[in-house]
Amino acid sequence: MCKARALGGVVLLLLVVVVLHCNVVTLASAQGSNTGPRWQTLSGGPPFVIARGGFSGLLPDSSFPAYSFAVAVGVPDVIAWCDVQLTKDAIGICFPDIKLQNASSITVVYKDQDKSYLVNGVPTQGWFPIDYTITDLANVSLTQGVYSRTNKFDGNGYPILTVEDVFTQVKPPGLWLNIQHDAFYAQHNLSMRNYILSVSRRVVVSYISSPEVGFLRSIAARFNPKITKLVFRFLKQTETEPTTNQTYGSLLGNLTLIKTFASGILVPKDYIWPVDARQYLLPHTSLVADAHKEGLEVFASDFSNDVPYSYNFSYDPLAEYLHFIDNGAFSVDGVLSDFPITPSAAIVDLKVISKNGASGDFPSCTNLAYRQAISDGADVIDCPVQMSKDGTPFCFSSINLIDSTSASQSNYSNYAMTIPEITEVSGSGIFAFNLTWDEIQTLRPQIMSSFHLDLSEDDFNLCFPCFSFQNAAYLAENPRLGVTDAVMTALKVGGYDNQTNLKVMIQSTNSSVLMKFKDNNKYEIVYKIEELIRDASNASVADIKKFADSVVIKKESVFPVNSLFLTGLTDVVAKLQAFKLPVYVELFSNEFISQAWDFFSDATVEINSFVSETGISGVITGFPKTAARYRTVFFTNPAGATIIAENRCLSKDLKTAPSYMSPVEPGGLFQLILNPQYLPPAEAPNPIFTVSDVVEPPLPPVAKTTPSSPGGGTAAAPTPSRNGQPRLAGCIFLSSMAMLLAALLLF
Repeated sequence: MCKARALGGVVLLLLVVVVLHCNVVTLASAQGSNTGPRWQTLSGGPPFVIARGGFSGLLPDSSFPAYSFAVAVGVPDVIAWCDVQLTKDAIGICFPDIKLQNASSITVVYKDQDKSYLVNGVPTQGWFPIDYTITDLANVSLTQGVYSRTNKFDGNGYPILTVEDVFTQVKPPGLWLNIQHDAFYAQHNLSMRNYILSVSRRVVVSYISSPEVGFLRSIAARFNPKITKLVFRFLKQTETEPTTNQTYGSLLGNLTLIKTFASGILVPKDYIWPVDARQYLLPHTSLVADAHKEGLEVFASDFSNDVPYSYNFSYDPLAEYLHFIDNGAFSVDGVLSDFPITPSAAIVDLKVISKNGASGDFPSCTNLAYRQAISDGADVIDCPVQMSKDGTPFCFSSINLIDSTSASQSNYSNYAMTIPEITEVSGSGIFAFNLTWDEIQTLRPQIMSSFHLDLSEDDFNLCFPCFSFQNAAYLAENPRLGVTDAVMTALKVGGYDNQTNLKVMIQSTNSSVLMKFKDNNKYEIVYKIEELIRDASNASVADIKKFADSVVIKKESVFPVNSLFLTGLTDVVAKLQAFKLPVYVELFSNEFISQAWDFFSDATVEINSFVSETGISGVITGFPKTAARYRTVFFTNPAGATIIAENRCLSKDLKTAPSYMSPVEPGGLFQLILNPQYLPPAEAPNPIFTVSDVVEPPLPPVAKTTPSSPGGGTAAAPTPSRNGQPRLAGCIFLSSMAMLLAALLLF
């Protein structure tokens, strides 16, 4: 039933090169050896990935392109999942729900023809497949059923597929048929049992699942488990199974019974790793171990990159998969996912720069955020420098204290004002330079503390400090505060002029600020291009090269986007690199809403595409753990071979990176929008960066101030550790710049 109208998009679809994943079984941490222990699955082999409706996280569920995409870019043994529904003439179709209106155009084709039926005893209104023959559905097309996902492919006219269509046209390595509503179809004189027994003579089925005990028992004797395995699907623990009239929670305690008619179980992931009311992980259950003792495989469902999951995973789907397949205690036998491709990637020499510490997990510029960033493997701990009224420099994410403190509810609320020159603050703000340091310390939550951490060299890598200046020119001209002078003094007091092992990064969007630091070769001078640009003139880059060692640009200056679709790749990185300027890109975030659709709601796919496609030198992120793990999986040996560490899908070194390490194809996904009505409106191109964007007037002179700092004296230069690198004792948020530097240099 797959019509030609669906095929045009598939040709383009197969051109979209994505970061593949040797399925979740390639997920790896940096620890361990390449050989490692056997998988803790029932068979000892790697877990399976089951693509629910194909690549349904991006394309319409159960469409030909969704299945084709999953197979084309997936691992050799990817399994295609089909939710089987029966039409009026007893034809099995693959469709995600018993109600057709949720993921198809049926409400347009058969307007006002909805009906009400009892589904599991509940009156349900909608368009049902039992009211339409396969011919009736010929003009009904598939659409995206999850409204938070892009609808741009809804106009492509992808037809509804039969089970035979999926098997013969897509040719998936494995096929999983899920029978969700056998009892419903039986009430309407349609036999799901007869259909499954009939289609299995024409189609090789790997797995058949159902939440109904009676259905699985009725077919158990007719299938050879070496060819087709039966799987009992658990629903919510409080729901009632219709055959036994027991809750699924009760059946969970009788796995011996389930073993009499099934080879495995499929459970929601919270059966294995439950979460509390605050969405934090509780200790894992013994379900996987208990089921394996009974000889039952365990498959986990409900994996999706763009649906909120436990905060323990820091919005990183890769981290979640690892908890289920490689946690040291057990491994599930397979995962059911809307995003069957999860990246496993890393490249050496990628610098990980934290954004206000691990600000994706903890409040920006707090002890917890900085300490977590160190633990997560960040190379650079950044400090956005602000200045108090009495001249104390400190680390805080914004010059506006309203952003992260109780300033607006404090006695200082009457200090609110609007300053057009401070462009990052829209509306009024309570600014750091309007309060003394003592006044700032009274705000809640407490944003400063002056203790240091005892972090041994065995636990943490060295952190380099990065000091960024956003409003130095305004502070010098109006409050007459010299934030650059204060930092230079703090660096000198901290002993940075006398040491050789630690590199300090100085970052600003203002060239005049950076000119003040450029003569000290112990500092890396980083120029930040705040604007979104499509190119940079040679003259502008040559000017940058006069005072800067490296450049920070935004993600959209590399991959421009339109309505969250990549539209191409600029030459900005290549242009800067041609002038020997390393390029750092910001801001990478694990939250899927910050990523283009092309990256499949997966932060590691996004990082890999930027690194592989352009060779950037570093990423700036609020989730340094994700970037650090990406870097550790791949490394290059002296012979030049790329070796995949901890990748159990691969048994030997590779001379080139495997296909799942390929970057996305910029603009490839955008070309799949075939219906012009669904194309987003064209956007004006970003400007070209010119010399006039670089040149800034000199900083005005400032008044001399004496910071109210609790520390004093001159620190000694940092002492190298046994491996030749200085050991970090504290890289945290401190009450003064001098104390921050002293903490970085201890031991």
